[in-house]
Amino acid sequence: MAAPLAARKVLLPIYAFNLEVARAPWVTHEPAIAEIRLQWWRDALDEIAAGGEVRRHEVASPLAGVLDAEAARVLDGLVAARRQDCYAEPFADAAEFRSYLDDTAGGLMWVAARALGADDPAPVRAAGRAAGLAAFLLALPELATRGRQPLARLSPQAVNEVVREGLDDLAEARRGKARIAPAARPALFAGWRAPALLAQAHAAPERIGRGALAESGLRNRSALLLASLRGMI
Repeated sequence: MAAPLAARKVLLPIYAFNLEVARAPWVTHEPAIAEIRLQWWRDALDEIAAGGEVRRHEVASPLAGVLDAEAARVLDGLVAARRQDCYAEPFADAAEFRSYLDDTAGGLMWVAARALGADDPAPVRAAGRAAGLAAFLLALPELATRGRQPLARLSPQAVNEVVREGLDDLAEARRGKARIAPAARPALFAGWRAPALLAQAHAAPERIGRGALAESGLRNRSALLLASLRGMI
């Protein structure tokens, strides 16, 4: 992780939580069981928000040490949005997909940045949506092997528009860099792949449908280094 050590101690419990929640819909073929797993996390977040005793757990316990009630409520919205992943039903339209990206990746990045001192959600959530979109597009081939076509109801033109909006989000985040406290900027490093992947998807949209978006190891290392040097994806 490119973040400073002090920031890592705050970010790691948040990212560990996100990994647990993201995995929950995929460890079983039964949507009802996946929903139960997600509800466990919603209950844990309720305990954190209440400020009382929090269940003992290798992730929930350290998470409670870095969240306040507001952050717990934002992450509850993330878990609620992840219910979409429990089912094979595709997104109804581009607006629903964008809302999912904002609640999941946008919410996660905002909680992470806020824990490091950020106080303006707009540029942070924009960066999160862009990062989430890039990761989602990269995951489409794997989702297809699992029988999922989450963007099946979106026309190619609608997908292209979502990519353009992702690039707009990236531009908004960069314009808002000055409004993000320097100490909070490492929270945005998680989106370091987004600029190259979204530019590629915009320039050659046919690659999205073919699952042919590509990453270069050298380019990835360069992108991460650049993000850490300028404090922005």
